[in-house]
Formats: sequence, structure tokens, C-alpha cells
Amino acid sequence: MRHIISILLENESGALSRVAGLFSARAFNIESLTVAPTEDASLSRMTIVSIGSDDVIEQITKQLNKLIDVVKVVDLSEAPHIERELMLAKVRATGKDREEMKRVADIFRGRIIDVTESSYVIELTGNGAKLDAFLAAIDGSLVLETVRTGVCGVGRGDRILKA
Repeated sequence: MRHIISILLENESGALSRVAGLFSARAFNIESLTVAPTEDASLSRMTIVSIGSDDVIEQITKQLNKLIDVVKVVDLSEAPHIERELMLAKVRATGKDREEMKRVADIFRGRIIDVTESSYVIELTGNGAKLDAFLAAIDGSLVLETVRTGVCGVGRGDRILKA
């Protein structure tokens, strides 16, 4: 099962490597990883997406809680949550493909953020399925490059991750 683990940790050098090391020491794959400072400059929020059984995720969560830099760990997948990912897609846009790319970007509520004579850079946000659907909707030979941020997420309603 896919799990989104959100971690609040001290904004210290080496904290990221200790968390990633915990996963690699157990031969457990990280599908995506995002990390950035929070509203409190002394804390960072890390979001890890991984695939594993509930038992394995529970064990990882317990191990994460033992790390000295970790303040709090939450598995967002256990309750209603909102997740988003950002993708920048550089696509070939010449001739008849130029108008088609603009049309498909509009359908997916993407924004064209860079235009050259032969290409567009399209910015899209949404869940991973939406971004994958965009790539499936366009001719694969027109995709020059894609960059994705990985998932960031937050619990819905009163559910918050705070120290």
C-alpha cells in the first residue's frame, strides 16, 4: 500500500541523511521525498512517499520517532488528506503541435510559463494521477523533459502536524 509519511524535524544539518539512512538501512524504497522549512525556522517538514505493508510502515514510523532530530511523525494516508505535486514539462511545440499543446495544457489547468520558437514549458499541479494523465494525453515523442517535485500533503480539517 502507498503511504505518505509527514515528518516534523529539527532544521539541522544531517537530519535529512539520518532519515534517509533509516530507510536505506532497512532496504526500503523512498518513492518521493520533499523537505522544506516550516513557518518556524527551527523546524522542517519532510514528506516521504513509500510503498509497503501497514506493518512495515508502522515499524518505520516507530524507528523515525526514535531519531533525535524528529519531533513528530504522521502517516497522512491513515485519514483524509490533500496531496499535490508540481511538474514542469518541456514539450516540443512547432507547427500544428503548438496549438494542440496549448489546448491540452488548458484542459489540465496547466500554465505555459516559458515559450520559445520550438518549445513550451508547462507547469502543472495536482495529484500524481493527474500529472500522469497529462503525459498520457500528449504524444510522447513531443516530451523533451519532465521535472517533478514529489508529493507534499496536509491532513484535512483539524488534523495538523505541529510541535
